[in-house]
Amino acid sequence: MIVRIVKMSFKEEEIENFLTLFHSKKQYIRGFEGCDFLELYQDKNNPSIFFTYSYWKNEEDLENYRHSPLFKEVWANTKVKFNAKPEAWSVDKLVSLN
Repeated sequence: MIVRIVKMSFKEEEIENFLTLFHSKKQYIRGFEGCDFLELYQDKNNPSIFFTYSYWKNEEDLENYRHSPLFKEVWANTKVKFNAKPEAWSVDKLVSLN
């Protein structure tokens, strides 16, 4: 399993637009082959900072998503709302609470 964490910082006036976009596309991302989990988090101290946290069955599934028309559409509409360069990590889950 691959865990993908993406940190995004938005222009204040674009936060609601981003949330609308995310909520309109989240079911398609969650339904993408290989995606087992997707959540969105907002920083408690800086409301312009968000994180997506997703689980992918393997690296190939994540890469297939990253090269898909769905990702290209979502990313094109998201990146214009940023006020800083996004950061992303692919990590291995070592300990589970389950």
